[in-house]
Amino acid sequence: MTWMNGWLWIVAALILAIFELFAPGWIFMGIAAALGIMGLLLLSGFWTAGLPVTLVVAAIVSGLVWLLLRRFAGVRKGQVRIWDRDIND
Repeated sequence: MTWMNGWLWIVAALILAIFELFAPGWIFMGIAAALGIMGLLLLSGFWTAGLPVTLVVAAIVSGLVWLLLRRFAGVRKGQVRIWDRDIND
């Protein structure tokens, strides 16, 4: 089995998406989306670079997806409470 097999990347993406169900925080979902994108690119034949370049691009895409998910679906208004006084007063 070779690392340039797109199905391997897609299976890894599905496993990380399942991890996101147990530990929400968008980090696993960002990585899963990046691996899914790379898997689709590998299966379609658009991506033919070697493993080191593929890992670097997957890491960059993962960070971008995480930032987008955090920006558009992350913390909702009123979810984080900021205390401006001591609760013992």
